[in-house]
Amino acid sequence: MEIYRSNGVASSLCIRLDSSARASLQEQIYGGIRDAILNGVIAPATRLPSSRTLASDLGISRTTVVLAFDRLLAEGYLSPRRGSGTFVASELPGDLPAAPLSSYRGTHHRGQLNHPPLSRRGAVLASTSPAGWRLGGPPRAFRMGTPALDLFPVRLWAQLVNRRLRSVTLGQLDYGDPAGLQPLRNAIAAHVQATRGTTCEARQIVIVAGAQRGLEMICRMLLDVGETAWFEEPGYPGAQSALVTAGAHIVPVRVDEQGLDVQAGMSRASNARLSYVTPSHQFPLGVPMSLARRLALLRWASRAQAWVLEDDYDSAFRYGTHPIPCLHGLDVDGRVIYIGSFSKTLFPSLRLGFLIAPPDLREPLLAIQRSAPALAPALDQMVVAEFIAEGHYDRHLRRMRSAYRERLDALIDAAERTCNGALSLRPVRTGLHAVADLEDADAETVCREALARGVEATPLSAYYSEPVNAPNGLVLGFGTLRADDMVPGMERLAAAIEAARQR
Repeated sequence: MEIYRSNGVASSLCIRLDSSARASLQEQIYGGIRDAILNGVIAPATRLPSSRTLASDLGISRTTVVLAFDRLLAEGYLSPRRGSGTFVASELPGDLPAAPLSSYRGTHHRGQLNHPPLSRRGAVLASTSPAGWRLGGPPRAFRMGTPALDLFPVRLWAQLVNRRLRSVTLGQLDYGDPAGLQPLRNAIAAHVQATRGTTCEARQIVIVAGAQRGLEMICRMLLDVGETAWFEEPGYPGAQSALVTAGAHIVPVRVDEQGLDVQAGMSRASNARLSYVTPSHQFPLGVPMSLARRLALLRWASRAQAWVLEDDYDSAFRYGTHPIPCLHGLDVDGRVIYIGSFSKTLFPSLRLGFLIAPPDLREPLLAIQRSAPALAPALDQMVVAEFIAEGHYDRHLRRMRSAYRERLDALIDAAERTCNGALSLRPVRTGLHAVADLEDADAETVCREALARGVEATPLSAYYSEPVNAPNGLVLGFGTLRADDMVPGMERLAAAIEAARQR
């Protein structure tokens, strides 16, 4: 529609409606009028057509136009005058942008805005690989990092939530203890000592809003900008992001069949301030760190006055092996900070983790929690505390171990039956993913072909600082997929491998 003005009246507005657009008709009318005001197409104090006239011109409901006008009035773009109609405000809000935000999407911009560049740290963070290649939608083969959500006891969880809501106190609605709920810290301390071969007091435990939050807190607290940190090669992208955020100088240290090569780390940076490790189940290779390497790492940390950050993810799920005590249990010098999480043992969106820190780090950690609060919700903490204390947690873990053993066996069987030797799974002793070596097909090409077929596979190279040195392999999650669905998923992956071979 063209714009015509007569005696200060905008008798018609340039509004283009698209019934197939994602924005509603109300939003399109709101955006069209707002853009015309911001661009100066409609001058201040100009009277607009009545809602009835505009609705008739556009061939839509008057209610839709009225709702758009109401929003513009509420935001200060328009001003009503009793008996005279609706006008563009004489004085627009002072903080309005000079150009409409919607124009950023215009084809003439092509996404090239005249903004300053990201900081060097921001650019590195933006380029960090995700933990796995993902499609949208529900869990599918072979998604990384997602447990068996189909087996979670939702009804029991809801009962515990309702029970806690009925008994919640006013004090529990206030800001909580920055260390976390005392009953939960008591329950975690008891569980860790019973299952992970270490000793700790509830006072050493700090509840955090997810393991990633704990990683970031520790790295910022212990590292100055430019200080050196060892990082496993290959390694977990979330830990890399935490180190980058802290401004650390990251030194990749190779991992072999015994875990982190301590001697290699010492030869590259013997004076490092911190080492991040996943000793119970190295991410992503899955190998446990040998006792000799663990002791060597602790000796180095003691001599170098360095810290060791132990991420004990997925250690609860073992297949045919005895539990491996955590590194924290061997530490006699107070060098190891333990990170645990409920994301895999319960469900990821819970975003609940914990730290076990030496006593002298407790107050600095709590100070960080107070200064930048991102505390786990008190209700979630109460429910998890009861879930553990009443024995549901241990029963759930036993059930999950059995289910994951079945799913792992189904993965191995499906690979043997379907891939004709093109895919060779490495032994899996712990955790919820497997590493598979490829023959005669490029891993990244396979992953792209797999995504096109609705299958999520991640190239092993995604976890290397120098991907060119990575083995030609895939990382496949099996926790989220039922045993019966493993063969169809593997058939699609086999088709992706064949397509990559032809390329």
